[in-house]
Amino acid sequence: MSSYCAFATGNPVHDHYHATEHGFPSRDESVLFERLCLEIMQAGLSWEIVLKRRATMRIAFEGFDVDRVSAFGTADVARLLADPGIIRNRLKVEAIISNARTIQGLRQSHGSFFEWLDAHHPLEKPEWVKLFRRTFRFTGGEIVGEFLMSLGWLPGAHAADCPVQQSIMLCDPRWRSRHISPT
Repeated sequence: MSSYCAFATGNPVHDHYHATEHGFPSRDESVLFERLCLEIMQAGLSWEIVLKRRATMRIAFEGFDVDRVSAFGTADVARLLADPGIIRNRLKVEAIISNARTIQGLRQSHGSFFEWLDAHHPLEKPEWVKLFRRTFRFTGGEIVGEFLMSLGWLPGAHAADCPVQQSIMLCDPRWRSRHISPT
């Protein structure tokens, strides 16, 4: 089993995410946006910190509703930076707000965030990273790779012998349509 699968299984913080979300495809815009935001917030920190603060971040970022977050202004940034329940980093907070506005633009150009992703599939991870860097803020290689892997666009979320992998395969993750290397 991969190190995350072995570590997460039975872990009180990681188990639920590992077993029910990590690697499972979603078309839902708020799920996609939340996962992008969580990956951004995780940069330089542990995933455990992110998972522990996730519920508070959902409240602070209004359910990761793209339209609500895109309307955030200076007062909202100040409110977020004063909230001890979230990860308080100005660059990350401002990137999340900017990325919500970008997703609104993707609706205009592609119909949805999911359809924008689908329009570019399949790409190798380095190509995805270049695309995300051109499109979004605060999206380096690890953030993009983990985001895409966590939503079934790239393989590697679970080890082949992890029981969760069988459930993911039933959901036909996008990476199956053309095997893409996670590196």
